[in-house]
Amino acid sequence: MKSLQRILFEAVLIAALGAAIGLAVNHRLISDAFTGKLAVPAAVTSVPGALLPQPVLLAEVRELANSGAVLIDARDFAQYADGHLPGALSLPLGEVEAQLAGFRQKVETGKTLVAYCNGYGCPDSFDLGMLLLKDGYRDVRVFEGGFPEWRDAGLPVVKGAR
Repeated sequence: MKSLQRILFEAVLIAALGAAIGLAVNHRLISDAFTGKLAVPAAVTSVPGALLPQPVLLAEVRELANSGAVLIDARDFAQYADGHLPGALSLPLGEVEAQLAGFRQKVETGKTLVAYCNGYGCPDSFDLGMLLLKDGYRDVRVFEGGFPEWRDAGLPVVKGAR
């Protein structure tokens, strides 16, 4: 009976030590998860042999836009015309095949791209990012907060077609 108690004690001790080490190593990720920040290490977002669009936060989008990144609105033309980020190009996911050749002529593959759509839960910006990576663009980011987060932060919004 004593050996069973000792085994259980050692198992609990090992699990507690493992949890403590995991918390110590991942404290920033856990802290960011509880505060609502997005902290995804590059190692998590890259799969061997495949590229994935990198997520960016609102502050990063502003910095990237100021440094010459190309903002891409993945929403349909009507939503784009109702309001979009200043300088954003319209490239609706639903029409990407028809529009991609023209986009390629305007935007070189070495540019940093930031795709956005209707906020969290909208997969269009990620899907567009994947298509752009597949088409040869190498630095593609996704602003998951999208247009709603930008607008709700009181940042400038432009209305009108392309």
